[in-house]
Amino acid sequence: MSELSIWHPFTQDAVDPAPIAIERAEGVYLYTADGRRLIDAISSWWVNLHGHAHPLIADAIARQARELEHVIFAGFTHQSAEELVRRLKPFLPPSIEHIFFSDDGSTAVEVAIKMAVQYWWNQGRHEKCKLVALDHAYHGDTFGAMSVGDDGAFVEPFNSLRFPVWRVPSAYCFRCPVGEERATCKIDCVEPLAQLLEEKHGEIAAVIVEPLLQAAGGMIAHPVEFLERIRKLCTEHNVLLIADEVLTGFGRCGRMFASELAGVAPDIMCLSKGLTGGFLPLGATVCTSAIREVFRSRDRTRTFFHGHSYTGNPLACAAGIASLQIFESEPVFERIAGIEQIHAERLPSLKNHPAVADVRSIGTVAALELDAEDAGYLSDLRPFLYNFFLGKGVLLRPLGNIVYVLPPYAITPSELHFVYDVITEALDSLPAR
Repeated sequence: MSELSIWHPFTQDAVDPAPIAIERAEGVYLYTADGRRLIDAISSWWVNLHGHAHPLIADAIARQARELEHVIFAGFTHQSAEELVRRLKPFLPPSIEHIFFSDDGSTAVEVAIKMAVQYWWNQGRHEKCKLVALDHAYHGDTFGAMSVGDDGAFVEPFNSLRFPVWRVPSAYCFRCPVGEERATCKIDCVEPLAQLLEEKHGEIAAVIVEPLLQAAGGMIAHPVEFLERIRKLCTEHNVLLIADEVLTGFGRCGRMFASELAGVAPDIMCLSKGLTGGFLPLGATVCTSAIREVFRSRDRTRTFFHGHSYTGNPLACAAGIASLQIFESEPVFERIAGIEQIHAERLPSLKNHPAVADVRSIGTVAALELDAEDAGYLSDLRPFLYNFFLGKGVLLRPLGNIVYVLPPYAITPSELHFVYDVITEALDSLPAR
């Protein structure tokens, strides 16, 4: 009988190298079984905030495990969930007053979609069930999340199962969808959304966006005015605004949540990734009282019939509490500002490199879009760059021809400069195309 093997995500056995065995991690470093040390410059798929094995979070999980590892969250609660909500509340917009826990980013989005549609259904507005999403969007790999995500290789086999959405342009300034220049534009790319809402608002439940940064779509940073205009349009046309802050939350864009940068309060927010500091999976969908109230009724059919076995898991909640304590006890936003400063120092010179078409950054996230005839996630540049970076001791995982840096906040200036030095060396070593 053959052995059971692990099927790793986003890998193709015929072309990708064997998985790298990691024995332990500390701070920004991953330590491999064969004796290497790698800088985790992508925060292990964007989840780690304060560095690996941070003792405050590790100890909190251990204490919680000795008290309560899990309990059903339907009709029950526990101290860790209540404490996490209490600590999270000051960071959220004042209008956000309710939280629904789930398992991860995709499920937080699924909850948001269902919540938005049923919000109108419970009011007898059954026709308001359509969703609007942006070009280049990515919201997760479950079916609702895939439906509001962009078309492409990720979802093509499942197109017949995705529900239809209206899609409008993203503020992709380097490749402006309406042919304008950022220096002189008036955010004209939002006009198709304005027209759609004017014509179809009676059928639209919500608009979903990744506020100010579309991650998997190419680390596309948006002007704050783009989000401001979307919020204004949604309000004018009585349509809910869902902000998917799964990546952008917890300081990634320079503030606790990206929506803050635009002074925008969404109706629903999706949280995950950094919620636990990168230790355990936990999702949360938060919303306004106006939304919650339409589910309160003696009519059982108006119940929000959604739940996960590990909803509100105490271990994950304990990790989330500890992560928020680190924001209070350590100079986290000073570290974030230091990362922003180094991005600002290093990106201008890289923009002039002949292999680079564009550079962009927001908060702790920086990206270089390389000039490539096969631009996109399946670009042949990706395997060369990925292996080059690993060979130099850095974990960077390009999105096709997009090289991005998204480090834990614990990275030191010298470590981040080293990452940039390796990127520069990789650009100089690109094979002739």
